[in-house]
Amino acid sequence: MSLPQQVTVLGATGSIGLSTLDVIARHPERYQVFALSGHSRVAELEALCLIHRPRFAVVADADSARALQEGLHAAGLDTRVLTGEEGLCQVAAHAEVDAVMAAIVGAAGLKPTLAAVEAGKKVLLANKEALVMSGALFIEAVRRSGATLLPIDSEHNAIFQCLPGDYGRGLQQVGVRRIMLTASGGPFRETPLEQLAAVTPEQACAHPNWSMGRKISVDSASMMNKGLELIEACWLFDARPDQVEVVIHPQSVIHSLVDYVDGSVLAQLGNPDMRTPISHALAWPQRIDSGVAPLDLFAIARLDFQAPDEQRFPCLRLARASAEAGGTAPAMLNAANEVAVAAFLDRRIRFPEIASIIDQVLNTEPVVAVESLETVLAADRQARQLATQWLSRRG
Repeated sequence: MSLPQQVTVLGATGSIGLSTLDVIARHPERYQVFALSGHSRVAELEALCLIHRPRFAVVADADSARALQEGLHAAGLDTRVLTGEEGLCQVAAHAEVDAVMAAIVGAAGLKPTLAAVEAGKKVLLANKEALVMSGALFIEAVRRSGATLLPIDSEHNAIFQCLPGDYGRGLQQVGVRRIMLTASGGPFRETPLEQLAAVTPEQACAHPNWSMGRKISVDSASMMNKGLELIEACWLFDARPDQVEVVIHPQSVIHSLVDYVDGSVLAQLGNPDMRTPISHALAWPQRIDSGVAPLDLFAIARLDFQAPDEQRFPCLRLARASAEAGGTAPAMLNAANEVAVAAFLDRRIRFPEIASIIDQVLNTEPVVAVESLETVLAADRQARQLATQWLSRRG
């Protein structure tokens, strides 16, 4: 019998991290937790360490590390606590690690995810921003290192399941006409446009189908999440932006589709539960029990589809334009969005102003070719600075 795979979970205290740990706990003979990270959520991370007993835990800073180390020591655990980006990169690239769940939200996940890729790990990519920001650099690192990259977003995982195994030869070569990314449309799909200026963070975070963190919930409400996924799909599947179509599907049962030149359309269906793509990627190319209930088609009864309204969802238009522009445009888009979403969650701006801030940044800063990681990080910094300046002028 083979030894259990050693798994590092980056972003363990978030919804993806917790779902990953749930799947791992169902298969102790297959998987063992090697390291967990939790940024500043010390109490939550300590509770997870007591259950999963990892070799390492990573938090943001020395104060958090001290508090966590004391708690773990008092509980009799010999888990070693590391700090910051350096600690994240260490547990992502550690020689004994087999698989890394990259689930840190936002740009903060870029370097540790790249560290896992460069170390040739099996990388379960839930941090879409890493690929959105660094695109060509990221994919080149995967090819160079021989890492296995498996998408965790339900949409990209669905596409991966619906494509032939040799899709790397090129979509046209394997008979693919287009990729169709499904989107729920979020909580404001039918809200009158004139009411969007008055919506609250609580309303934006009340997703009708999925349980997610606050930032990604707002991205879903603005459909920036789908815009980032469009950019991610282009890199994952070597697709042009015009080969990726977004389809609003309110039930979130069909997670995405692939349209072939012979008229066939393959779709992956399932209940809206992230444990399905997580278990698929963990066990790939095998299948394991995820704990997700079987899909009841009779209970669902109907499946609806509609085209997205770019007047309602301008973030989707901005993301597609960034995908077409290439270079540093997606990194700037992502950075400006992170600043704007944080401001909305802090009630400093209204919901429609998220798109306005992003638009201002993209129209102010020129797009340059991405030649190094520093180019990406410089574009990220500059976009954040511009977005922050826009906020201060407004306020």
